Amino acid sequence: MSTQPGTPIDSTLVNPDRRKALKFGGLAIGFLWLGGGKAALAAISPLPQPDDADMAAADGHPAFAPNAFVRIDTDGKVRLVMPNVEMGQSIYTGTAMLLAEELGVDLARISVEHAPSDVQLYGTKLLGGEQATGGSTSTRNGWESLRQAGAVARLLLVQAAAAQWKVMADSCTVEHGEVVHGASGRRLGYGALAAAAGKLPMPSGAIPLKDPAQFTLIGKPWRRVDAAIKVNGEAQFGIDVKVPGMKIATVRACPVFGGKLASVDDSRARTLPGVVAVIKLDDAVAVIGDHYWAAHQGLEALEINWDLGANAHLDTEELTRQLDEHSRTGKPIVARKQGQRPAAGKSVEAIYQLPLLAHATMEPLNATVHVSPDQCEIWVGTQVPNRVVAAAVKLTGLPEEKIVFHNFFLGGGFGRRLEADIVVQAIKIAKQVDYPVKLIWSREEDVRHDIPRPMYYDRISAVLGDHGRPDYWSHRTTGASVEARWIPAALSKDGLDSDTVECAAETPYAVPNVLSEWVPCDLPQGLLPGWWRGVGPTHNLFVVESFMDELAHAAGQDPLAYRRTLLQKNPRALAVLDLAAEKIGWGKGSLPPGVGRGIALGEPFGSAICAIVEAEVTAEGSVRMRRVVVGLDCGQMVNPSSVSAQVQGGLLFGFSAALYNGLTVKNGGIVESNFNDYRNLRINETPAIELHVVQTTASPGGMGEVGTAIAAPALANAVFAACGVRVRNLPIERALAAHNAEARKTVTGDKQDDHSGALT
Repeated sequence: MSTQPGTPIDSTLVNPDRRKALKFGGLAIGFLWLGGGKAALAAISPLPQPDDADMAAADGHPAFAPNAFVRIDTDGKVRLVMPNVEMGQSIYTGTAMLLAEELGVDLARISVEHAPSDVQLYGTKLLGGEQATGGSTSTRNGWESLRQAGAVARLLLVQAAAAQWKVMADSCTVEHGEVVHGASGRRLGYGALAAAAGKLPMPSGAIPLKDPAQFTLIGKPWRRVDAAIKVNGEAQFGIDVKVPGMKIATVRACPVFGGKLASVDDSRARTLPGVVAVIKLDDAVAVIGDHYWAAHQGLEALEINWDLGANAHLDTEELTRQLDEHSRTGKPIVARKQGQRPAAGKSVEAIYQLPLLAHATMEPLNATVHVSPDQCEIWVGTQVPNRVVAAAVKLTGLPEEKIVFHNFFLGGGFGRRLEADIVVQAIKIAKQVDYPVKLIWSREEDVRHDIPRPMYYDRISAVLGDHGRPDYWSHRTTGASVEARWIPAALSKDGLDSDTVECAAETPYAVPNVLSEWVPCDLPQGLLPGWWRGVGPTHNLFVVESFMDELAHAAGQDPLAYRRTLLQKNPRALAVLDLAAEKIGWGKGSLPPGVGRGIALGEPFGSAICAIVEAEVTAEGSVRMRRVVVGLDCGQMVNPSSVSAQVQGGLLFGFSAALYNGLTVKNGGIVESNFNDYRNLRINETPAIELHVVQTTASPGGMGEVGTAIAAPALANAVFAACGVRVRNLPIERALAAHNAEARKTVTGDKQDDHSGALT
């Protein structure tokens, strides 16, 4: 099994003005990016676009408009211009493997370049045509089309060699970046053939792809192609940008959602060494300095008066009250209705609540901008290049061709960098000075002015038949819509946000009568709802799988056996459930007091996953995870190493949120500010994680968010098994503390430090 690393990613950014690129000879293959999974219809477009001939002559683009590019230069270098961004999910490695597999080159021969902003070339169908990275769509989108691009390139190279040797093309093969004629032993490298291959007509129709049995790269564990440069420091993130003449800015926005700047006294700040300027914005103040510390010190020296606006007294309790009211009285939008509620049976009901969640990426938000009369240049790490450029066009009034965009590695995204707000703010600051400005938010600014995942309030019920299984299932979700703000065209005709009911409207289980609906409840003005890793499934799987455990308990049945009876028509989900249960030894032996195991099963993002958590709960309410076992069917694994890393990282991200995270609103703003009060799992709290994968050659499912989506319900169910407390309000730490506090109140003669009646 090879673990040879690929070539480090080319840190040279693609010139956004392609017409000015240096000419080179070579082969350029384009292909349409048409979607993933069963919807992938990889194709080569023969249709030229306006000015494409000029672009092709300038930098090797083919004479048609593809959505991604494969380039082979005369020096033999194979370059892949990525439509997706790398933010730790290892997509550059997986995508390079897809190309290398069909092209017949070693992974080390592929270099990957950040794509320029161009929604026509790099749009993603599964994200509504946006040039965006998110929703665990990257591999699903590229599975067919990237391999097809490699196959087309291989065919043209073989044809070029066969023409030169005057032999039949089918007598030639490829290996390690060379075309080989076996009968004569002749060989030619791809670089030597690139110019000739580039002059051949594009083949019509799809080219046969490799049989999975012939894969030499796909399905094998490989080191990340960006590993070396991230270890030695060569990799450039947005926060690493250095531009001649650049100054550093930091900012403080109004602490209340929707508030404005009233006035600021900057007299003391301007006397501090290194402070260059104080910039006023509608809702914030920025200080520019020679370095970050000077800007930070200047910000601390300001005397700011805010116009707090209408939300000055808003708090979490009021937001919860609004959700409850909308849930009871609001008009629901039906996502799925099948059958009717039966007249007889045992009714089980529950209300689940989930809090606002921040992203808290390791790299705080930052953007570098230089605005001049005839150009705006931007350096940033973003998940949405086209939205960044569009914002610059709107704010500067410059045409799109005058916006020079550079993308970088992202130090975490989790959906936060699907927003362009940091760039908008940086442009507003840079417009008021004549030098480049790098804007860096402090960690406190990053948390308190996040665009968080919305709060959710779920009413869920079931009617159990004599057999104990649900004859009826009703799930009403109430919360704000991210789709309505971010991509309103994705809403259905009746206004349904499909993300709010994903993994709720359709579950793995066979239930004859189902009602799934959503009640919109907007957040207050100034508090925007945003995408958060795992999006709808993260919320809905917690509710669905926790309630499924409640039903098993109400029926007096084992949670594993109960689920199995509802999965007889879903062999894929049943297989991962049985796999995880077998590997953890469910039902075999006994567990110590205070220790329990919890199951969660789901089918998010085209994959099927079951997580079983073994956790210990103390009488004081602290939770320690001892072991996590996962059964997974994600279709064909491209890089098993990446799959394993994504499951582990996703679970830990989800466990952190489930245990500790929840933004508190008080006096119209966020209370939490840093990792001390918005914490993550620490190393000593991290459980052993075992991953067991169902081997299949089906099209890949998503992986970047699958672990996060399944984490909370598995842990919450383990907590119930360990101590008998059903967690319906996240985070778990707060829920257990509230339970203990209530238990102490009910004990006659209880003292404040007496834990009688607490967790058992």
